[in-house]
Amino acid sequence: MLAGFARIREQLDIPASFPAEVETAVDAVVATGPTIPAGSPTAVRDALDIPFAAIDPPGSLDLDQAFAAEERPGGHRVFYAIADVASLVPPGGPIDIEARQRGVTLYSPDRRTSLHPERINEDIGSLLAGEERQALLWTIDLDAGGEIVDATLERALVRNRAQLTYREAQDQILSGRADASLALLRTIGEQRQALERERGAVSLALPAQEVVTADDGSFELEYDESLVVEEWNAQISLLTGIAASRIMIDAGVGLLRTLPEPDQRTVGQIRRTARALGVEWADGVGYAERVRELRPDTPTTAALLSQAARGLRGAGYVAFTNHDLPEDPQHSAIASTYAHVTAPLRRLCDRFANEIIVAVCADAAPPAWAVEALDELPKLMGGASQRDRTLERAVVDYVEAMVLTRRVGDTFHAVVTDVDDRGRGRVQLRDPAVVARVAGDGLALGSEVVVRLDEADPDQRLVRFSVVSG
Repeated sequence: MLAGFARIREQLDIPASFPAEVETAVDAVVATGPTIPAGSPTAVRDALDIPFAAIDPPGSLDLDQAFAAEERPGGHRVFYAIADVASLVPPGGPIDIEARQRGVTLYSPDRRTSLHPERINEDIGSLLAGEERQALLWTIDLDAGGEIVDATLERALVRNRAQLTYREAQDQILSGRADASLALLRTIGEQRQALERERGAVSLALPAQEVVTADDGSFELEYDESLVVEEWNAQISLLTGIAASRIMIDAGVGLLRTLPEPDQRTVGQIRRTARALGVEWADGVGYAERVRELRPDTPTTAALLSQAARGLRGAGYVAFTNHDLPEDPQHSAIASTYAHVTAPLRRLCDRFANEIIVAVCADAAPPAWAVEALDELPKLMGGASQRDRTLERAVVDYVEAMVLTRRVGDTFHAVVTDVDDRGRGRVQLRDPAVVARVAGDGLALGSEVVVRLDEADPDQRLVRFSVVSG
C-alpha cells in the first residue's frame, strides 16, 4: 500500500521534503534557540514548578499542549502550556513562507507531512517530557461551575513532567492513581461538558473511519471509538479557544473560527428524516439538544446522525481589525465565539492569533507582522483545510479498495445511511469499516440491507456495491 499512499500525495502535490533554504534557516534557529518575536512583550515567567502533563496518541512527538490544574477559592485554575512556535519561526523568513504554503500538518498512514521541519515540530519546539521549554502559558480561572472568570496568556519557561497516551491518562484518572493536577481533568472536563449542553452546543457521535496499522504491518480500516478522557481533554482546548476569542473580540483584532447556524430548511429536513425513521423528536426540542443524545448503536440512529451532520457545514475563518467584527462571529456547534490557538505546531493560524493575545494581555500593541497576516490567513487556512480533507478521503478510499480487492462477489451486512434525490444510496458496512455508494431500487434510509461487492479498483480508489436483499 505504501506506493499507493505515495501516489496519492504526488497527485495532490503534497511536498515530500522541505526546500534547502528552509533547512538552512532551521540550522540557524537550532543554533540560537528560542527568541522573543519582533514586537512582542519580552517578559518570560518562570513556571517550572507547574506539574504539566501532555496527553497524546501513542508515539506522538509533535506535542503542542500540556495540561495542569489546581483548586482555587471558588473554583479551579487551568494551566495550559502551548508550544511557542513564533519564537522559532522568524516572520517573513523561509520557515514562515513555507508554513504559509502548507497551512496544516497533513497525515497519511505511513508518514506525516509536517507544517514545519521535524527539528522544530518534534524537537526544539515540542513540549517533550523532561525538557525545559519556552512556551506560551494560558492561565484560566474558572468558577465553581466551570465558567470562565479570567484568562491570560504570557510567555513562560515550563517543563512537561509526563507524556501520557489517552489510555494511560484515563486509567490513572479512573483508578485514582492520577496526581492532584491530572485528576482535575475529569472534574473540569465534566463541568465544561455540562455547560456545553446548557449553551446548546452540538456534538455528533459519528463513527469515523480510521486507517490503522495491523500487527503484521499491513493497513486496515476501523471505526474510531474515542475514550472518555479524549472528550475531557478536548474540553480544555475548547475552553482555551473560547477564552482566546473573547480576548481578541474585546481588543478588536484577531481571527475567529466560525460556523453558521443551520438554516431552518436543513433542520426541517433532518426533522423529517427522524420522523421517517421513527426516531422520536419532540416538538419543543431543538436540533442541537436532540442530535447530541443520538448514538450510532442502531441502524436508524446511525442513519439520522449521518443526516444531522448536514447542519454542521460552512466552517471557516474570519479576521477582523479596528473592532470591525463579522456580522455573525459565532461557532454554532460550540455555541460560542471560538478561536484556534492550541495547535501551532500543526496549524498555521494559531501562531499569529497567540501573538496578538500575548500582546493584548500585556497591554501592548499586537506585533505588526501578526496583524498584517490576518488578511490572508482565512484564505490560506481554507485551502489547507480543503487539502487535508481531500487527502484523508483519498487515503480512506484507497485503503477501502485495497482491503476489498480479494472479496469481489462477497456479500456484506450494511445500513443505509443516505439516499439522495435520485435514489442513489450510501451504506455503512459493519465489517470491514467501509462507507460506500450503492446501487439499488427502493433504498430506505436507516434500513438494514445485504450488499454485494461488484468492483474494487485501488487505482481509481473505487468500490462499487449493489443491494442483494433488504
